[in-house]
Amino acid sequence: MQRILAGLHRFQRDVFPAKKALFESLCDGQAPYALFITCGDSRIVPSLLTQTPPGELFLSRQVGNIVPPHGTLYGGVSSTIEYAVGVLRVRHAIICGHTNCGAMTAILHPETVEDFPNTRRWLANAEVARQLVNARCPNGTEEERIEMVTRENVRIQLMHLETHPVVAVAVAQGALQLHGWVYHLETGQVDAYNPVTKEFAPITFDEPDADEPGAADLAISEISGMFEEASR
Repeated sequence: MQRILAGLHRFQRDVFPAKKALFESLCDGQAPYALFITCGDSRIVPSLLTQTPPGELFLSRQVGNIVPPHGTLYGGVSSTIEYAVGVLRVRHAIICGHTNCGAMTAILHPETVEDFPNTRRWLANAEVARQLVNARCPNGTEEERIEMVTRENVRIQLMHLETHPVVAVAVAQGALQLHGWVYHLETGQVDAYNPVTKEFAPITFDEPDADEPGAADLAISEISGMFEEASR
């Protein structure tokens, strides 16, 4: 606990004063750009991964980055989706899974969570992913099957997300785009789901032309400077 308290002290002493204008501006309300749904795993830090300052991401974190289908379970995930899309009008919704996820192992081996009834019922929302892996890769290695279920789970949860009326309406109106990602802990690579090819591929982009309109939106220097720009 001492380490956490020391970090809090450094934030209050060094970080907050330097970004005081930004934090004060956020007191007037929020207008996040994206809903970011990911696992509760402590190794995933969405703002670090995307290099976004406070106020940019509306977060939903839970075991296995799972989104129950609409009408099956009313609770925090469903209300977070409704608020982000229906009230805050986010323009993007990202479901981000990751490698080496314990929940994926538990999905493939439900017997390992027999003593955890809430977890067992929660992971049942990924049952389709488990059955697909068993059908398509019955003789694969454990590593191959975990990799496959990680991707399939993201794809299935994207389908679940679209069952929520507020999401379906926003997508139909062109006001919301959905994205499925898998983050590789060991390399930092992020694979994105392509709904046309139904495959995942690494996200890549060329260094933008500084003279091209809008190119600065992708520039690493611009991303790194978002804090400074917002605090002016």
